[in-house]
Amino acid sequence: MQFSFFSALGSILADSGFAAFLEDPRSLIMILISFVLLYLGIGKRFEPLLLIPIAFGMLLANFPLTGLLNAPVDGSSPGMLWVFYQGVQHAIYPSIIFLGIGAMTDFGPLIARPSSLLLGAAAQLGIFSAFLLALALGFPSAVAAAIAIIGGADGPTSILVASRLAADYLPAIAIAAYSYMALIPLIQPPIMRLLTTRKEREIKMEQLRPVSKTEKIIFPIAVATVVILLIPDTAPLIGMLMLGNLLRECGLTDRLSDTAQNALCNIVTIFLGLSVGCKAIASTFLTWDTIKIIILGLLAFIFSTVGGLVFGKIMCKLTGGKVNPLIGSAGVSAVPMAARVSQVEGQKANPVNFLLMHAMGPNVAGVIGSAVAAGFMLKVFGA
Repeated sequence: MQFSFFSALGSILADSGFAAFLEDPRSLIMILISFVLLYLGIGKRFEPLLLIPIAFGMLLANFPLTGLLNAPVDGSSPGMLWVFYQGVQHAIYPSIIFLGIGAMTDFGPLIARPSSLLLGAAAQLGIFSAFLLALALGFPSAVAAAIAIIGGADGPTSILVASRLAADYLPAIAIAAYSYMALIPLIQPPIMRLLTTRKEREIKMEQLRPVSKTEKIIFPIAVATVVILLIPDTAPLIGMLMLGNLLRECGLTDRLSDTAQNALCNIVTIFLGLSVGCKAIASTFLTWDTIKIIILGLLAFIFSTVGGLVFGKIMCKLTGGKVNPLIGSAGVSAVPMAARVSQVEGQKANPVNFLLMHAMGPNVAGVIGSAVAAGFMLKVFGA
């Protein structure tokens, strides 16, 4: 049989991914979207540590004929991305990320000013507002609950809830959550200036009391015990968050704390990003629902900021002007970005103002608050 170079080349091209694009050109659109996300992550530095793996996972998932997403059938080997996604499906990656967050977080400001918990709770307004709006737009209750968690400004929590309640919407929810987290310095300041007077922004708060080592050790144990017994579905997130903090504060596990903060967290971030991105396929992503989720996510962030600021103003009145309302906007759980925004806006009004440590109280309270809200949603709407 005579070999024909052109016949062989034609056969290769006919069986290639390029030819497969002709059957479903929507995959090509998804690849272009992944390029845009890579540009935002690399060129604009929007949450690059997660947006770049998410975008690359999206890119890999939309190459035709790779088998990367194939589930195991009759003893066959599963695709690589299918294996990675099991860490999201079974709440492993978000929980390990929370372990790292706990190891990085100082809960001292919250312990020194327990009233910060109220600001963190008030800043969850966006979650419940977005839930009602999503229901009004026709989303099923479970999907609405998953979308609403975007308002907590907490990427791992959004991913966990979406994977349990709305797996098909996971990429849109995750991308919205992390994109708006990166845009906090742009979204929050106009709202902060709109809802507060210059006199309120100039308020200089008293220095926080010192927090003892014993208090810092007891705090994660007590929070884990009370919250998990109250809402058992919070166990993966609250449990790992408080374990990470205990490793940080006990003074005997520095190596474990360092590993949780750095190497382990970085490794899991890669797998988490790829796993989220690989679910962004054309059939579920290129829909009007995705646009609705992006809009609802923005509204959720705005309502969360408003809730924190309004309660901050109430606390300012009740304390006779001792609380700067700006720290209320830090009640969303984007640590420490939201606290830094409060600091910057406070210093613009009063150059000698130092609000960072005061804002960290509501900020870390927001982490706990969003995890509790997520547990509540899972309890009520989970299968």
